[in-house]
Amino acid sequence: MELRGKQKRFLRSEAHHLQPIFQVGKGGLNDAMITQIGEALEKRELIKVSLLQNTDEIAEDVAAELEAALHCDIVQIIGRVLVVFKPSSKEKYQKISSRVRSI
Repeated sequence: MELRGKQKRFLRSEAHHLQPIFQVGKGGLNDAMITQIGEALEKRELIKVSLLQNTDEIAEDVAAELEAALHCDIVQIIGRVLVVFKPSSKEKYQKISSRVRSI
């Protein structure tokens, strides 16, 4: 599902107060981290991932890699912080995605 402008705006406002739960450091983005991000998205639907100063990764590359691996949407990239959204497959976690669908 491709996000429309209004939906992205809503998700950005929802993500504003969130703290990044994942940090991509010197080791870069690895399979274990991608798996963990996928599990976190399943429960939360909307998370932030930050890139630490000591990483060689570029935010746009990390975004592309996550989108390819997890089929998620990158809502926004601000500097070294990515806002990632993926609707949960379990109904009990679909708090945000149900509101996004109604927009």
